[in-house]
Amino acid sequence: MKIGVISDTHGHVPEEALAALAGVEHILHAGDVGPMAVIQKLECIAPVTAVRGNTDHGIDLPETAVFERGEIKFLLHHIVDYPKPTGSAAEAIKEYQPDVVVFGHTHMPCDEDSDGLRWLNPGSAAQPRGLHPASIMLIEVGESLGTQLVVLDRELPA
Repeated sequence: MKIGVISDTHGHVPEEALAALAGVEHILHAGDVGPMAVIQKLECIAPVTAVRGNTDHGIDLPETAVFERGEIKFLLHHIVDYPKPTGSAAEAIKEYQPDVVVFGHTHMPCDEDSDGLRWLNPGSAAQPRGLHPASIMLIEVGESLGTQLVVLDRELPA
């Protein structure tokens, strides 16, 4: 199964991100979505599991979500304070016992194994920071978990 991972869209999904997500079977959005129109646009590609971020005021998304595919359990939470989660993120990890933690907020990609967990952050699709380009991530779930960071064109709306 191919899964698309996106975060920190802040109301804008670049066309290049939509093209890269074409063909995925599910999309995980790790928060700072912007208006729900972003989710609706992504749902035209595949079903979406999303969480709210710290800038998602007034939209109806959970703080934490769990998505399971085969033997792999993904936990989505916008701010996790990687590598040492605190607060509600630490509580969710303890409660749900995921294999993979998908997060956003930093606008910086991450793909690390630590403390028995896989930590994935696709970076920001719409508001890259510093030297980190706009990006999303593709996950291939099979006998193992394969990931690919997809770097997007930095040409973003003014």
